[in-house]
Parts: sequence; C-alpha cells; structure tokens
Amino acid sequence: MGGMVSLAAPAVAGAPRPSGGGYTFSREEIDQVIAEWEDLRQSLTDDYGRAQVMAHVQAPGAEFASDDFARYANPSGKAFMQATAKMLDYVEQYIEALRNARDGISTREEQSQEDVSKLGSGVIDV
Repeated sequence: MGGMVSLAAPAVAGAPRPSGGGYTFSREEIDQVIAEWEDLRQSLTDDYGRAQVMAHVQAPGAEFASDDFARYANPSGKAFMQATAKMLDYVEQYIEALRNARDGISTREEQSQEDVSKLGSGVIDV
C-alpha cells in the first residue's frame, strides 16, 4: 500500500470503544488532515477557556435572584468544561496517532529507498 496509511479512531479511556471503520490517507493528505485537527484543538482550547468562565459565575448582586443564577449557571459551566476537556483529550490522541502514522510512512519510505539503493549497488558489476 505504498505511501498510504490506514488509521482507526483512537480509543479514549472512559469513552465507548470506536466500532470498526477508520480512514486511509496518502502522505500528502495526512499533513492537511493534521492541520485541520490542530485547528479543531485550538477551537476547543478557546471553548475550554470560555467554559472556565462559565463554571465560576459570581452573583451580580446581593439578593436571592442573583444567587440562584450563579448557583444554577456554575454546574452547567462545569459540565461544559468537563465535556470540552474530554473532547480535547480525544483530539490530542488523534493528532498523535496521525503524526505517528505520518512518521511511519516516512520511515518506511526511507527504509525502502535504502533497501533499493543497497540492492542496486550490488547488482551491476563493471
């Protein structure tokens, strides 16, 4: 499968196990896919920052309505923060898997080139 790599979704602790499937990328495609996942990671990092603010809402006033608002807003913010952290973990693992696959392609291509060069050097005797 020269220059191609197949990659399944990574398993994440505490998440359901991916069921079959996966993706096949060429060496040229994989760098673009990594860049897209890195963009997603940045968006999730931004969301995580927003979630931290949402998880630490302070009551705007010293009366019961403000206290109620803060009391109900903070758990939602914490849940959003936890969900975003899990997504970030998944994205990090997938980026790592993509990079490992890409590096594996490069290593295999380099090894193949070395093997061909070695074979070629001993074939022709002048």
